[in-house]
Order: sequence, then C-alpha cells, then structure tokens
Amino acid sequence: MTTENTQSPASGEPPTTKVIKRHSMATRLWHWINAVALLVLLMSGLQIFNAHPSLYWGNGSNFDQPLMSIGARMGDDGPMGYTQLAGHEFTTTGVLGWSNADGQGQARAFPAWATLPDAQWLSLGRQWHFTAAWVFGVTLVLYLLYSLISRRRRQTIGPHGREFGQIGRTFVEHAKLRFPRVRSYNIIQKLTYLVVLFILLPVMILTGLTMSPTMDAAWPWLMTVFGGHQSARTIHFICAFSLIGFFVVHLLLVLVSGLFNNLRSMITGGYRVRTADEQAHHE
Repeated sequence: MTTENTQSPASGEPPTTKVIKRHSMATRLWHWINAVALLVLLMSGLQIFNAHPSLYWGNGSNFDQPLMSIGARMGDDGPMGYTQLAGHEFTTTGVLGWSNADGQGQARAFPAWATLPDAQWLSLGRQWHFTAAWVFGVTLVLYLLYSLISRRRRQTIGPHGREFGQIGRTFVEHAKLRFPRVRSYNIIQKLTYLVVLFILLPVMILTGLTMSPTMDAAWPWLMTVFGGHQSARTIHFICAFSLIGFFVVHLLLVLVSGLFNNLRSMITGGYRVRTADEQAHHE
C-alpha cells in the first residue's frame, strides 16, 4: 500500500490518497477469461440464431405467430430488413434482416460483423458456442463457490444492512456523475453484481442446457422449469441481451469514474482511493 499527497484546487488542502488491493488474482483472472468467453458466446450465439431468426413461447408454440422475428423481403424500393416484436413491425434495413457483406446485400438476421464466424456457417458457430460455454460454465461455478467461501469476496459484493439506506444517495451521486473512490462497491453495484452472478448468468446456462436433448434426458426437470425448448430459447436470448445492457452500462461507468484507475484494479489489483471518500463511506 502506498500513500500520495495531491493538491486540491477547491480547498487548497492536500487530500491523501492511497493505493489499496481491490481485486484478488482469482477475481482478475475470472474477469478477463470470461470477458473473452462471453464475447465468443454472444457472437456465435447470433450465428446460431440466424439459422432460425424467430422466438416463441411454450411447447405448443404457434410458429406462424412468433414473439419476435427478424427477416427480409422485397419492398417498394428493393430488399428491406424488418424486425417484428409482439405484433409490431419495424424497418431495420442495413442493420437487422438485410445488411451488406463484402459490398453486397445479404438477407440475414444479424449482420456479418456481429457473428462468429462472419459467414453463415451454423456448424462452426455451434462449435465455437459450445467450447466457450464449457469454459464459461466451469469458471462461473468455481467463481460462485469462491464468492461464497471467501470472506473477503463476501465483504466486497455482499450488501450490509445499513447500506440499503444509502440507495437514494447513491442514485443521486450516479446521476451527478460523482463516483467516490473507495475500496468497496456501493450498494447499487453490489445488488447489480449479485443479480448478474447468482440469477442472470445461472439462468442463461440452465436455459442453454434445456435446449440440449442430451441434458433433457438427464435432467427432465429443466423442461418443466422453463416451459419447453422454445420458451427456454426465448429466455436464453433475453438473458444474453440483458447482459449486453449490463456490459454497456458497466463500460460507460468505467470510463466516467476513472478509466486508468479501474483498469489498473482489474490488471494489477491496485486501486487508488481518497481518504476523505473512505471516511465518508463509513459514516
């Protein structure tokens, strides 16, 4: 741990800062391995979705009335892409349904730049998806166990009773783009990470397993819990895009709250905090 004095332009006082260890090696390894695994899962998953770009609900799904579908058809001005959601249709030419690949128009739900591989190659997309899913699934289970067993990790992401009274103040600070530099997460971060780690990610894995005939035979209760293959596929898709929303917000907050400091904490574990912020955080 090191201490450094910096000059405050507002008060003239020399506030003290110090570098503390915020993330363990296990947390940092898990973060970067799964950042890559989730990117591969997303892009290969969109490749798989492109093979049948529609979502349904229930075992007795009405395939003529999907909950959501992406496609292409001829319009007045030529080929057009569209996205249909809950009976409402939107023109999405150039992004979804109809997009350019190698300078030529192509009918595909998600464009080439968003899928792995970029060509319409279902079998290879499945291979990428299943490989990344094994890496992600195994490391997630190990990390969840670590989070439950490690006292330090429980303190980092586990909310304490008095912190719930800080939710309103924390929302206001976020809205004003004020991010105190303290060693632990605030209550909003803790609740968000708990939902992602213990609900969203496990549900995404379980719905993925539900779509496997082999797992259905081994664990028939999956079909009952998620209402069949088509419902599981829809929930899986919703979870995937909920994660995208989480990642977008996460990256934006990393940028506005101190890019270098946040990156350093996830590379070396070191994170610079302000003593004044630490004191206020514990009051």
